[in-house]
Amino acid sequence: MIFVSFLSSFSKPLTMALSNSSWRLLQPSFFLMGIPGLEESQHWIAMPLSVLYLFAVMGNVTIIFIIWTDPSLHQPMYLFLAMLSGIDLVLASSTAPKTLAVLLVHAHEIGYTVCLTQMFFIHAFSSMESGVLVAMALDRYVAICHPLHHSTILHPGIIGRIGMAVLVRGLLLLLPFPILLRRLIFCQATVIGHAYCEHMAVVKLACSETTVNRAYGLAVALLVVGLDVVAIGISYAFILQTVLKFGHHVPHHVHVLLATLYLLVPPALNPLVYGVKTQQIRQRVLRVFSLKGWI
Repeated sequence: MIFVSFLSSFSKPLTMALSNSSWRLLQPSFFLMGIPGLEESQHWIAMPLSVLYLFAVMGNVTIIFIIWTDPSLHQPMYLFLAMLSGIDLVLASSTAPKTLAVLLVHAHEIGYTVCLTQMFFIHAFSSMESGVLVAMALDRYVAICHPLHHSTILHPGIIGRIGMAVLVRGLLLLLPFPILLRRLIFCQATVIGHAYCEHMAVVKLACSETTVNRAYGLAVALLVVGLDVVAIGISYAFILQTVLKFGHHVPHHVHVLLATLYLLVPPALNPLVYGVKTQQIRQRVLRVFSLKGWI
């Protein structure tokens, strides 16, 4: 009897401790709300998002195929464009399928590891996209301000190193995100008020100390966005100088919808903005479709 009472008294705090930390041990699922406040309209919102995703896949695959198969397009501008298309393809595919599943078939549940993986891909490839845009701005600066030395400054070796630097920067800066999240304890709600797993949305659910996660997330945002915007601004300032020388009270559902569109619209429009408006790529695309008898 004494032994049973001892086990009973010992099991209560042990059960409470396991209950409080079980989410970390069992890696439970999260619940994606979709677009809070627009539950009745989510089916209609999913339709244009599906079209955007389809355009993103078709457009970026076409750009990569055209540049890959045509040696005359193996130039800095087109190689950077191919990198951008590849990144946009991964970025859109990391977001759209689960978002559409949430909106169309109410598949709100997402596993712990899957959520962290999606979060890593979204943030890492967003960082890479920003880096490639900086590289494209650098290419325009060299082409306009130093046209005679363009091929010697941006030779294939340099382009490869720039692409590798963009890739490594995105991976190294964002790899701590899921690692730091694994040390957190989730004790109550697992409902994410978003259509996909976003870093700060997951951090807010933790009941343990999140100062390190928040500080690192802010530091990465300032480092990536801040430095890249400054770099692009400086490059275009020099371009403008050369050209002249020669002649909060927003509803939460709006935030979520805009954040989702931010990850789908650029990948869908970049092939049109950078590809179709480029004469060489437009000619190759028309040639491919004419050979297939589609036009």
